[in-house]
Parts: sequence; C-alpha cells; structure tokens
Amino acid sequence: MKIRTPLDIGLAIRDGRRKLKLSQAELARKVGVGRQWIVTIEHGKSRAELGLVLRTLSALDLPLTIGPDNRRLPLDEDPDPVDIDAVVNAARDGRK
Repeated sequence: MKIRTPLDIGLAIRDGRRKLKLSQAELARKVGVGRQWIVTIEHGKSRAELGLVLRTLSALDLPLTIGPDNRRLPLDEDPDPVDIDAVVNAARDGRK
C-alpha cells in the first residue's frame, strides 16, 4: 500500500487493527491513548503526533518503510547529460 495522505495512514491502521481483531478501545490501551484518538487517526487526522502514530503502527506490527520513488522517465525523455567542466569554466570566465 502506498501512503500518500494522512487518510491512507488512518486506513492502514484501521485495517491492521481489524486484522488483529482489536477494538478501538483495545488498541488505544496498547498505545496509551484514548479511544477518541484512535477514531480520529483512523479518519485521517492530519496533525497527529508522529510519535503516537509510530507507536500505533508498532502496536499493530505494521512496518514503516521509506524508500526511493521508483518512477523513472522513459528512455526517450532522459535529460541531456550536463558537462560540469563547461559549467565551472563558464562560471570562472564570468568572474574575470
């Protein structure tokens, strides 16, 4: 699942909670928050404290993985290579 919005995180938390057959109250106790916090995070609260979100993911054994975006330009759209020596020389010539 690609996470792009706070709602995506909330839905992942809800799905993980349901897979473990935990109620919102049970998950809240495991995380150390109130049930209402679980409700709001599952609805995509955008200003949720990161530490609590990470603790919630950990309680559900949901890994958080951050990696490179694998999108690449098609071969015919690759940018032209840059001659860095020419750029440096042009900059030096401009200072003279």
